Amino acid sequence: MSRYTGSEFKRSRSLGFSTTETGRELTRRPNRPGQHGADRRGKLSDYGTQLKEKQKVRFMYGVSERQFQKTFREASKLEGIQGMNFLKLLESRLDNLTYRIGFASTRRGARQLVNHGHVTVNGNKVDIPSYRCKPGDVISLKEKDMNLKVVNESLEKVTKRVDFITYDENKKAGTYVRYPERNELNADIDESLIVEFYNK
Repeated sequence: MSRYTGSEFKRSRSLGFSTTETGRELTRRPNRPGQHGADRRGKLSDYGTQLKEKQKVRFMYGVSERQFQKTFREASKLEGIQGMNFLKLLESRLDNLTYRIGFASTRRGARQLVNHGHVTVNGNKVDIPSYRCKPGDVISLKEKDMNLKVVNESLEKVTKRVDFITYDENKKAGTYVRYPERNELNADIDESLIVEFYNK
């Protein structure tokens, strides 16, 4: 299946959830898209609720269904709570950490930076957005890309970073210091519903 290239705002409104985690999509027009969006109500079935939760997370991290399922299977093999392990693996993706550091203002933009070979991990170029980083990995930019306009504009907008990443302004490098805790991730996600969806 090809990657979604449509409007993030429209997709967020259809889910009633901010996939960019900024909330901007729902501020002006919180109703679902379409002529009768404001009138569409109705109780979702258990399956519908679980599916919606899965789609919220999949769209937020911008991964394909195949990647999503593969990551879920990998999380099921780890010790601990499966839902939390799943979110940890998604957070450890290089495109997500590039976004969290502030090199791009959206995950889609971060994926493009990685794809185009601008990002390094521990000094080595990595152009695979799904590359899984480990605590201690240092994510930076190639020397010749340190002053990319799009990156500088994005960094200027950063007001706060997550606590599991540290940033060195002089080196323009972020360090993934540890796996995130649940209270540091999006509170509007119920990962247990995703576990129920796949474990039927």
